[in-house]
Amino acid sequence: MESNIESATSSMASDQKPTGLKLFFKKLVQQRMLVLMSVPFLIWLFLFKYLPLWGWTTAFQKYRPAKSFKEQEWVGFDQFKFLFHDDRFMRVLRNTLAQSGINLVLGFITAITLALLLNELRGILFKRIVQTVTYMPHFLSWVVAAGIIQATLAPDGIINVLMIKLGMIEKGQELLFLGIPEDFWTILGLGTVWKDLGWNTIVYLAAMATIDPAQYEAAEIDGAGRFRRMWNVTLPGIKSVIVVLLILNIGNLMESGFEAQYLLKNGMNIDYSENIDIFVLNYGINQSNFSLAVAAGMFKSLVSIVLLFIANSIAKRAGESRLF
Repeated sequence: MESNIESATSSMASDQKPTGLKLFFKKLVQQRMLVLMSVPFLIWLFLFKYLPLWGWTTAFQKYRPAKSFKEQEWVGFDQFKFLFHDDRFMRVLRNTLAQSGINLVLGFITAITLALLLNELRGILFKRIVQTVTYMPHFLSWVVAAGIIQATLAPDGIINVLMIKLGMIEKGQELLFLGIPEDFWTILGLGTVWKDLGWNTIVYLAAMATIDPAQYEAAEIDGAGRFRRMWNVTLPGIKSVIVVLLILNIGNLMESGFEAQYLLKNGMNIDYSENIDIFVLNYGINQSNFSLAVAAGMFKSLVSIVLLFIANSIAKRAGESRLF
């Protein structure tokens, strides 16, 4: 009897699954090949993403390149105090948030709309042509794209020619659109949409491909038209993807870009085109004020992290998909 109890106890103990660290190390051994494959990426991540964080100490110094680390003069938060009391930095911060916000709104609305329309197309050939045409600008460098935008918006460009043909302006009154400061945000937003619209639809089209066709058939039997099916079937089916991408984009609100602003800016629109990245370039490279440039970049990174956590927390409270 006692032997039976002991054997039953031992069998129950052997049937218990490992938990905590034991389970982690067990999975680690089972997936050792995947772990080994990820080692080069982890090394790259450490060398190029985490190790450079040591340079953030420069933001608390009056950095001089010729001196060693021990010889640098520590100034505490003086660089940050200067930033928050500098009218130029406040203007740059405004431009960065405005440009990112416009790109976020226009990018989401246009990409989701185009993906919905492409998903409804039944002609495969026409669908592929539309996808190819909208994808192509993404593979152009911003140098080429900015040249196209500048040529289009020039006084002798196609926009002014059309406006003259339509009688909106008189000949000799052509507009220099990039010379109108208040129009720069709109031009940048539309240019970014034109360049990345097709590329941004790929994720949404892939998500739509996973929706069960039976849902569309049931909606059609119930009398739902195409737009009703898009609203009640397609959009709910890709809601989790939309939320995750929205969280990522909110976390990148401080990343409004660099190439487009740098290539399209000029002396007339500088008050609306200069963002934090150009501000860092001007102070860090042109004026050799490395400490102030690092402080501005550090501020941008910290705000991005905070925005990411806030967006993820809101999604969690709303019961939606989230990053972590």
